[in-house]
Amino acid sequence: MSARNADDSGIAVIGLGRFGCHLATSLTQLGHDVLAIDRDADRVQKWSRHLDRVVQADATEEGALRQLGVVDFRRVVVAIGASLEASVLTVLALAELDVPQIWARATSDKHALILGSVGAHHVIFPEAETGERVAHLIVSKMLDFIEFGDDFAIAKVRVPDALVGRPLRELAPAERYGVMIVGAKLPGERFRYADPATVLTTGSVVVVEGNIAQVQRFAMLG
Repeated sequence: MSARNADDSGIAVIGLGRFGCHLATSLTQLGHDVLAIDRDADRVQKWSRHLDRVVQADATEEGALRQLGVVDFRRVVVAIGASLEASVLTVLALAELDVPQIWARATSDKHALILGSVGAHHVIFPEAETGERVAHLIVSKMLDFIEFGDDFAIAKVRVPDALVGRPLRELAPAERYGVMIVGAKLPGERFRYADPATVLTTGSVVVVEGNIAQVQRFAMLG
């Protein structure tokens, strides 16, 4: 059975520049099995002391990716920033391998447009987003995530089925899940502050706050 079917926790990170290594480290700290790939031997040697699986390879080559087993990963992040050509060719190779979720770093709007056109499903701008934040978005169902300090976060999440149809005062999310629901957007309506009488419907989006682990667990309920 392939890793794609057997274990959804594995994530490949291609490119170990400042953003890529930060992202790979954050994903590892979140308990995910990370395969890190870079074409530069010095970077591979440096990060092999900090990450469990670091290999040297040219990720623009579809055959090299296949040989490394990247085809078995559901999620792959192309964190290459120095070379637009290498970034685009790597995304193209991953798309040819039918990787279900391709996340790619963009350095400009034009770069982002090209990445999307060749197969990237999600485009990220590291200049505006930290490695920790992107790591949380990649591994959860959160629509957005902001971390404050060491152990507090706010996230935007699609409402879990268990919270649909009853007022928040009955659901008591703070007691059951350890998070406060501070805002809600019902389908066709604008965001508004949530109160005990708020009733969530299917398709609603909520803003929750709590410690990082609690927010992460709540996001996985959906």
